[in-house]
Formats: sequence, C-alpha cells, structure tokens
Amino acid sequence: MPIPRTPSRPALVEHLVRTRIAGDVATPRENNLSHYRALANGDRHYWLGLELGDRWEDEQDVLAVMAERCGVNDDHEYRFGQDTIDPELTVDGLERMAARLHKAAEDGQRVLFATGHPGGLLDVHRATAAALRAAGCEIMVIPDGLHTAEGMIFQFADVSVLERGATLWHTHSPDPMTVILDALERLGRPLPDLVVADHGWAGCAGQRGLDSVGYADCNDPALFIGEAEGTVQVTVPLDDHVTSPRHYDPMTAYLLTAAGLDTDV
Repeated sequence: MPIPRTPSRPALVEHLVRTRIAGDVATPRENNLSHYRALANGDRHYWLGLELGDRWEDEQDVLAVMAERCGVNDDHEYRFGQDTIDPELTVDGLERMAARLHKAAEDGQRVLFATGHPGGLLDVHRATAAALRAAGCEIMVIPDGLHTAEGMIFQFADVSVLERGATLWHTHSPDPMTVILDALERLGRPLPDLVVADHGWAGCAGQRGLDSVGYADCNDPALFIGEAEGTVQVTVPLDDHVTSPRHYDPMTAYLLTAAGLDTDV
C-alpha cells in the first residue's frame, strides 16, 4: 500500500525500515568499524572537512557516538554482520533540520545546497531548495569556473555538485566547498547563512563557522561527531544511496511539512 505524500511519523518510520533507508541497512558492520578506526587513526579522508585534532583517537569513543546518534549496534565485540540505523533517530534528525529550515524561511536567509552523493540525495536537496525559494529564501548561485583536482564544480537543479568526465561524481572531499567559499570571499560576495549538504561539503562549511546541516550514513562518523561537538548543527542518519532515489520522497515531504514549507515543488 502506498503511503501518503506527507506521512505521519509512524508511517515514515515504517517506510524507512521497509526501504532500508534506516533499520537493517546495506552497510555491513565490518565496513562501519573500519571507517571508525580510520577516523580515530587520523585519516583525514574520513574527517569530512572537520578538524578533529586528537580528541577521537579511541575507536570505542567513535562507536559510542555512532550508537547514540545513529543507532548502530553498541556492542564492542560485534565485529561482523548486519548493522543498523535507528529510524526514530532519523526522524528526530529530520525534525531538528526542519526547525533550522523554518528559521531560514522566516528570515529569508541565503542558503547554499551541495551534495557529494548525487546518485542518492540530489533530488532531496533540489526539492528542499525549491521549497525554500518559494518561501522567500535566496538560493545561492556559485561562481563560474570552479574546480578541484577531482573535477569541475557546478550547480545542477540549485545543488552544487562535482562533475568529472560528464558524470556527476560521488565525493567525500571537503575541497569543493573550500573552493566555493574561497571564491565567494575573493569576489566580495556574501557567504551563505545556511548550508544544506552532506559528506565533506557539510563538514567543511561547519568547520568554516557556517550553520551547516546535512545527512550521513552509518559508515561516515565525522558529521555525527561534528554535531556532538557543535560544529555541525544537524546530522540526519540514513543510508545515503538506496536502490531507488524515489524512496526518499516521503522523507523529503515529511521534512518540508515539519518546516512549514510547501511540499508541492
């Protein structure tokens, strides 16, 4: 049975579990733990643009944050098999993000959207940008001609993405957001009041002192740590690349409705 366009909280929780956006997700436990270990060992690829110093050198501390904020299994001895995202925590995160989007709409703020996971989250960001524009926000346009070592940076449907070889590129790197923010400052243009993003795009923005909210998978612990430390305002736990991007539509509708925004965009 199809769920309503804007589901109730219980209906959304059921949908998240059924589509594996949350609940028993595709990411295996051993992959999660290897990423937690890499972050604790100082591998900056896993810091997603944040500066974590030596505060998270214990892998068990990282696991504790992920159990609390994402809902992975908190058993230190559980090393292999299925891991989980708590769907209730996903909806809690959506409601926290909705409150920040509501403030942006009330104040007519400048908002920048970006994704390192265009295969999964591009339309979530596109729809959110459209709803905020309709509510009076300025959806920021990035300067032309920007690039990193990985590829070109451009906007597709209001969302900044990395393009390489005529393909939208999956990236964890904070470099694209660094390049955008540096270009805005160099040109004397205002910075965003709010960044809505994921991966290193969100982490970099938060580290630069901007209000940053975003999405993260259970094998990307940095943004959850960023929220725990107050560098990132909101991190919503979810599988960021399920089999069909359409599965995110009810989640997006719930987010926009909770923010008091138009869902018919």
